[in-house]
Amino acid sequence: MNENRVLQMDKVRKTYRVGPLGKKTTMYAAKDVDLTVRPNTVMGLVGESGSGKSTLGRLAIGLIRPTSGAIECVGENIVTLRGERLRKHRLRMQMIFQDSGSSLNPRMTLQELLEEPLVVQRQGNTAERQRRVTKVADEVGLSHRYLTRLPHEFSGGQRQRISIARALILEPEFIVADEPVSALDVSVQAQVLNILKDIQEDRGLSMLFISHDLSVVNFISDEVTVLLRGEVVERGQAGDIMRSPQNSYTQTLVNAAHMGDLGDVKPGHSQSELSTD
Repeated sequence: MNENRVLQMDKVRKTYRVGPLGKKTTMYAAKDVDLTVRPNTVMGLVGESGSGKSTLGRLAIGLIRPTSGAIECVGENIVTLRGERLRKHRLRMQMIFQDSGSSLNPRMTLQELLEEPLVVQRQGNTAERQRRVTKVADEVGLSHRYLTRLPHEFSGGQRQRISIARALILEPEFIVADEPVSALDVSVQAQVLNILKDIQEDRGLSMLFISHDLSVVNFISDEVTVLLRGEVVERGQAGDIMRSPQNSYTQTLVNAAHMGDLGDVKPGHSQSELSTD
């Protein structure tokens, strides 16, 4: 594994055939994309709906396969992994999805939801799994008193923290966060972003953070890649992108971001502050 990269995409292309039978055309969800995520950093991936950013996130961890191109994730050629090798490799890479409610089994308690990834991956004995469940629940600001609750007993922000905890409990090296706060209102967005930022720094995680909102991406990311219709149109340090965008589409995103409400939010809120939504 190259120690200077956790994720490396080279000339990645993903196409689909769309349209009625006999008149199908090729749609590019990703077109010759190069993307690098370095250790202990957050790469923000920003673009409008349909730009291909979620496709790239799924390609990164092998949920879908590219039409062409090379992808290395946490030291493995993710394109060639299959079966048991891919299952084992998922210990090292995880994904946080946008819709936390639909991803949680409504009949499982918080204890069961957090323990499930450990059981599936055959990690630890009962005592060890309990220790890890308690630890990660505390890490995302969910009291151990909540472990017997069902998903419907939690707020939207708390359910998203459960999704974050499920991704973290396997102690991955790389996480893809796909629009993890877009379904939340602004105040709860800030709380969840603070949690993600603190955990990323404390654990030294590498992350691909996907959003349509550049203000959110700028808050949490070290570097930013801008996508438009499946192609990279700009990339650079987050601060540089915000101060001096070079592409007209990026300028549009920057203008919209300056109208956002997250600019004064700072990481580091206490867990007690964050557990009350």
